[in-house]
Amino acid sequence: MQAPAVLQFNTGYLKQITDDTGIFQHTKFGVPDRAKGYTTDDNARALIAAVLMYRQNQDTASLGLIHTYLSFVHHAQTEEGNFRNFMDYSRSFLEERGSEDCQGRTLWALGFVLSHSSILPDNLLNTCRYLINQALPHISGLRSPRALGYAVIGLSYLLETPGALTYSFPYPHIPSTEEERAFLPEAYIQELIESVAVRLNDQYNHTKGEGWNWYEDSLTYGNSMLPWALLKAATLSGNPELRVTAIESLDFLISMTFAPEGYYRPIGSHGWLLRGGKPALYDEQPIEACEMLLACREAAAVLQEPAYLKQAELCYAWYTGHNSLELSLIDPQTGACYDGIHSSGLNLNQGSESIISFTIAHLVTHHE
Repeated sequence: MQAPAVLQFNTGYLKQITDDTGIFQHTKFGVPDRAKGYTTDDNARALIAAVLMYRQNQDTASLGLIHTYLSFVHHAQTEEGNFRNFMDYSRSFLEERGSEDCQGRTLWALGFVLSHSSILPDNLLNTCRYLINQALPHISGLRSPRALGYAVIGLSYLLETPGALTYSFPYPHIPSTEEERAFLPEAYIQELIESVAVRLNDQYNHTKGEGWNWYEDSLTYGNSMLPWALLKAATLSGNPELRVTAIESLDFLISMTFAPEGYYRPIGSHGWLLRGGKPALYDEQPIEACEMLLACREAAAVLQEPAYLKQAELCYAWYTGHNSLELSLIDPQTGACYDGIHSSGLNLNQGSESIISFTIAHLVTHHE
């Protein structure tokens, strides 16, 4: 099986399924399904994609998308600092608080925006700082491992990026009030990252054994965020145990998701993989290829191990036809991404999660 050539990348479809509220959650084939409305999950991930698009060309269209998606996230946050998730087409949220994973994914996106502070307007960066500061008190109460993983990655960007922890002013300004000094406190964020990572590490040590090097008794969705988060935390804290767990668990995940024939094959969503069982073969979801690509690239950079970069390249090739059915998931007419691989072929719907995942994977892989 040969990996096909790189496709001509097209951002038009992402824009077509976005209106002045945000990006639509689902489509009926290539048309937004207004009955399904919007989610903060998708708009947060779309925010990451839009920042990467803007990084390429610094064009007004991509900056406009950043405004739209960030505005959605801002509107999703409650006075208490949590994020609501599902919104109907009439712009009414359908819950008082979104899932824990929604909280974590949103923090990941906001931290990612701040990591690109050198190219983005200060007013957008200040919005991200405000939203993170409002959400900060709720992070330690999260229980979902994936939510914690997403949050660790997002918060790590704050500590890695100079100036991320204070508002930007158009003139010299030194924080002087008690309220200003309590804003995004560096020591607290550092401690939070390490304590959350230790919790994940403890869960891993409690669960692993007999060839099962994982944090839970199943491999389901968003798996790669867990070793990625521990790699981030290990780098910031210097804790060697976190590094060991990150490597062990990522290598285990790789062993379960790359076929002997040399292509990426994510755990199927119809049954997942239970400890002691066999992985479900279908459906294969585009988001898994994207997040595995990001985790492998992080491992390649942190561990200086080029084999992980090869795995990341195979994750990208999954979209373009180097997969179990030897079918490209990218629509050559529109640049859209199909919603996954069934046993009988492709899911012909082309929803937001899919095109966002491919956009991120492409722009991270082919950034110049």
